[in-house]
Amino acid sequence: MASIFTKIINGEIPSYKVAEDENYYAFLDIAPMQKGHTLVVPKREEDYIFDLTDDELAGLMVFAKKVAKAIEKSVPCKRVGIGVLGLDVPHAHVHLVPLVEGNELNFSNPKKQFPKEEMEACAKLIHSNL
Repeated sequence: MASIFTKIINGEIPSYKVAEDENYYAFLDIAPMQKGHTLVVPKREEDYIFDLTDDELAGLMVFAKKVAKAIEKSVPCKRVGIGVLGLDVPHAHVHLVPLVEGNELNFSNPKKQFPKEEMEACAKLIHSNL
């Protein structure tokens, strides 16, 4: 059965897409820890990030770096943190979270909500800064 991320990649579930190439897809988290919180996933569904091939893992990180640089240009922050949990969705992914105070990458923090229009504008701005 396809993961929710595969359904997002395939357009079966809508997303706030930030970036895409032939192998990777980046979109805003709908339960963000911070404005601009982005998920980066390989298009090939693999549950555990360390089961990706070396080339896939390296490619994921290079793609995530490009997205992180665009987030830095789009969302006021000191830098972008990266986190990998991998237990919530059985599809390898990384979280890119803008850091202002330094504690925003704590997964036990309450999640934030932003209006649809603000999410759309944020995704568009990040995309424009790629």
